[in-house]
Amino acid sequence: MSDPHETLAGDEYLGPLVEAHGQLIIEPAEDFYQRFVTSVLRQQVSMASAAATRERLFEAVQVTPATVLATDEDVLRDVGLSRQKVQYVKNIAEAFVDRGWSKADFAEMSDDEVRAELTEVTGVGTWTADMQLIFSLGREDVFPIGDLGIRKGMETVFDESMSRAEMVERAERWAPYRSYASLYLWRAEEDVTEVLSSE
Repeated sequence: MSDPHETLAGDEYLGPLVEAHGQLIIEPAEDFYQRFVTSVLRQQVSMASAAATRERLFEAVQVTPATVLATDEDVLRDVGLSRQKVQYVKNIAEAFVDRGWSKADFAEMSDDEVRAELTEVTGVGTWTADMQLIFSLGREDVFPIGDLGIRKGMETVFDESMSRAEMVERAERWAPYRSYASLYLWRAEEDVTEVLSSE
């Protein structure tokens, strides 16, 4: 199998980013649930806001499915979660408890099967599922078109406006390493301070 960095370094559009930023790597999170919660916190807010809320949350409670389920809603609201996101992190915690989710459960599933399973939970859309595919499960060929940073990166790299469908089509050139390509697209505009989902 070829090396993702060598492959992308030879691409006329991403090559300069690979040269500028070196070998960006995908490191699956050790704690699946905590990474899932982080993705929920990043839905439709700035990265800075999400980071601040995450810090307060992780200081206030032990972020495990059982603990979050047992934590009073007011405690979660006090650290900055909206009423809706409180429900989302509890819904996901419930899924982990009821379904016994672990990384091993998803190892044999295709990306689409993982998306189908995760998005059965209220509050988990395609963007959040894609974040788990990349950052929890370490899948190498995910292209999260629901991400604003990715779309901005595509327009910067190709120097033109495109529809989402056109972006997906253009990104096929980077298969089977579209997750790695995404890491570089996020770096394409250093002044992109908000990475928003469309959920």
